[in-house]
Parts: sequence; C-alpha cells; structure tokens
Amino acid sequence: MPGLLRGVARTAVVAGTATAVSNRVSRRQAGRWAQQEAQQSAAAAPQAPSQPPPAAAAPSMEDKIAQLKELGTLKDQGVLTEEEFAAQKARILGS
Repeated sequence: MPGLLRGVARTAVVAGTATAVSNRVSRRQAGRWAQQEAQQSAAAAPQAPSQPPPAAAAPSMEDKIAQLKELGTLKDQGVLTEEEFAAQKARILGS
C-alpha cells in the first residue's frame, strides 16, 4: 500500500508541475503574439495608403489684409526685421 500511495503522489506532483509549466508557456506565447501583432500593426500603419488632407480654403482678401496689418504692427514694434516682413508679406500675397 505505501508503494501505491507514493506512485499516486508522484503522479499528482508531475501532473501539477506539467499543468503549471504549460500555463506559463501559454501565457508567455500569448504575450509574444500580442507583441508581434502590435509591432506588425505599427509597421503597417505608415504604409497604409492614406488620403491627403483636404486643401485649406484660400484666404479671403479681408484675411490677407488683416494679416498684413498684423505684420505691419509687428514690424513697427521691432519684432520683425525688414527682411522678415518682406518674406512674410510675399508669402501672404502669394497664397
């Protein structure tokens, strides 16, 4: 009888250990798969064809005048140099 109990106890320990190891391996593998999926989705996202952003509406003449007045004020206050003022003015009038 003691040999039978020893065999049953050994079987229970082996089965318990196998179950614990199997569960740990399953969790580790699931974590790796999730990490791989995250990397693949991150890598695939920039490659996905995207539509260009809608073109901004052309500023109206009133908007351009307001921007030019603002630039003039900044130039008068000494915030902008003459070159910066000319570059921004050309940008506004060119758009």
